[in-house]
Amino acid sequence: MTILNYFSCMISVCILGAGNVATHLYKAFFKADNIVVNQWFNRHLDSIEQFKNQVELVDDLSLLKPADLYILAVSDDAIKDVSQNLPFENRFIVHTSGGLTLHEMDKKNSRGVFYPLQTFSKDFEVDFTQVPICIEAEDKSKRGLLKQLAEGIGSKHYRVNGEQRNALHLAAVFANNFTNQLYRVAHEITESASVDFNILKPLIKETAHKLDALSPYRAQTGPAKRNDKKTIKKHLKLLDNPLHKDIYKLLTKAIQQTHGSSTRSTKPKSEKK
Repeated sequence: MTILNYFSCMISVCILGAGNVATHLYKAFFKADNIVVNQWFNRHLDSIEQFKNQVELVDDLSLLKPADLYILAVSDDAIKDVSQNLPFENRFIVHTSGGLTLHEMDKKNSRGVFYPLQTFSKDFEVDFTQVPICIEAEDKSKRGLLKQLAEGIGSKHYRVNGEQRNALHLAAVFANNFTNQLYRVAHEITESASVDFNILKPLIKETAHKLDALSPYRAQTGPAKRNDKKTIKKHLKLLDNPLHKDIYKLLTKAIQQTHGSSTRSTKPKSEKK
């Protein structure tokens, strides 16, 4: 490949925001061969000061330079305002939100979505080869750019519309945020009995690993599925926290209804013969 062709294949990006998503995207883009981050914008540069020797940092929107793509990796509440305050028109801007449509951004620019469906913590490294990217573009001709961007960091990409992305975001709350809260409840229970929570970690990992081969419906086990009333009653007696007791009852009821142990079964269509 000639030098001219090499640079013509490069994707230039400006990142706006300095939260978890923005930080991990920057790190992934910085390592990519075909992506260059022209600038990184945030109102407070101290939060990204550590990257000043790698990329140009700016705290003024009027200083933004031309780029192939502007990524608004800011909070959902800020997306509309930031897009309205961009000092240019007819460029390509995307947000990274799972819960908002692309129409939340000002229509003076071409709009799209680049949503990495993953949990991000600033101090925990992310392998983007394991992060699916949901893409959407108002201008169909821009989809190719988003695909190249995802492929540049080793991610699989999926064309997902706003309605589908909202459903994914809701499902992710159940699969990630709610399960993590259940881990916290389990942690409280083990602490109250002076038991090491780490003993549960192989079980947690195996439960997730089973989903590589089984559907959640088929992977379900436990006293609720078996309708083991004696064990359920004993567990409820052991729970001192009223909230934990309510959670146990609700999830037990949900499992029993799904697997036909209580009222009617809610077996998913994909599992029905």
